Amino acid sequence: MNKGKVDVLLGLQWGDEGKGKVVDVLTPNYDVVARFQGGPNAGHTLEFEGQKYVLRSIPSGIFQGGKVNIIGNGVVLAPDLFMEEAKALEVSGHDLHTRLHISKKAHLIMPTHRVLDAAYEAQKGKNKVGTTGKGIGPTYTDKVSRNGLRVGDILENFPKKYAQAKARHEAILKSLNFEYDITEVEKKWLEGIEYLRQFPIVDSEHEINNILREGKSVLCEGAQGTMLDVDFGSYPFVTSSNTICAGACTGLGIGPNKIGDVFGIMKAYCTRVGAGPFPTELFDETGKRIRDLGHEYGAVTGRERRCGWIDLVALKYSIMVNGVTQLIMMKSDVLDQFDTIKACVAYKQNGVEIDYFPYNIEDGIEPVYRELPGWKTDMTKFTSEEQFPKEFSDYVAFLEKELETPIKIISIGPDRDQTIVRK
Repeated sequence: MNKGKVDVLLGLQWGDEGKGKVVDVLTPNYDVVARFQGGPNAGHTLEFEGQKYVLRSIPSGIFQGGKVNIIGNGVVLAPDLFMEEAKALEVSGHDLHTRLHISKKAHLIMPTHRVLDAAYEAQKGKNKVGTTGKGIGPTYTDKVSRNGLRVGDILENFPKKYAQAKARHEAILKSLNFEYDITEVEKKWLEGIEYLRQFPIVDSEHEINNILREGKSVLCEGAQGTMLDVDFGSYPFVTSSNTICAGACTGLGIGPNKIGDVFGIMKAYCTRVGAGPFPTELFDETGKRIRDLGHEYGAVTGRERRCGWIDLVALKYSIMVNGVTQLIMMKSDVLDQFDTIKACVAYKQNGVEIDYFPYNIEDGIEPVYRELPGWKTDMTKFTSEEQFPKEFSDYVAFLEKELETPIKIISIGPDRDQTIVRK
């Protein structure tokens, strides 16, 4: 934690690394938690006190009482889904209306954005990206083409602005000959707009910088993962925003000199959802076993996650582009039962061994593995690193040496208590 600084927490793989749990664990050390990009395609799962919660747009620090949580300008927000998510949290006893602030500059996901999402995917046929269908891509497209509708627009002359944006989408859909009916969705969406008005709608860039000037601390929460970054991920099979550390600056309006620690989150293995290259993917019983032991199904979509061994080539790349200062390893317990653990230390591309992440990983990539002995120990009840079996400690030391970055936190289960902070 850095007073008057912003620490950034983000995923280093293809998303689903367990960011929500870590934000919840770290939040007591911070005054503010701010989400800086992405939309309701991100599902952050938290478990504590016998309850399980899935957050899509609301920052994961919302469960720690008295903390301000900010949805930043880099986020795209679906009012109906936000209302559904927030009301579910209210039922569980969490009052959001004073603690959750929403940026005026965050863009709104319209009902017709979801239809456009489906229409564009249908057009691509077998080349589809595998979106979640939540309208994220079309919303960011409108943002960069300067046609977007923002949260601040609901405060003045909104019906006219909405009608104009909707008419534009309808013209595009007509040209695509795509049939749809948004009657019910639109009704709920407009209810969500009214619900949004109940929250503090703020100039978040001013708010965050004032907080920093007061010497307070901010934890920035990213969504998805580095390998889904629109610039540095496995393009075109990526999300529509910058998921890397630099995205915290543009997604919240803070200068790069305000960045303190960068926490990079990874799993002890690797997963991916949707289409796109995945060099260490396992198609055998081992991959299925990892999926079953790790309960690897999307928190929002329910889709099966593709599973494979940890990819150190991709992780080194992620650490580099993010400037990671500390690593956090999740789901270590999922590998408790394996005799042998593998780690990809290089790629063979067209017969040539390389140790860097190349421009194209779609064709001709073969992982080069290092094998390490498994620990064959149930670690889920451990409370300190002194209890770790030697084989697991050796695995951690191996990763630290390869990645040249310390692993500071190790998760050995889904509950917030199953978290070991190393000395």
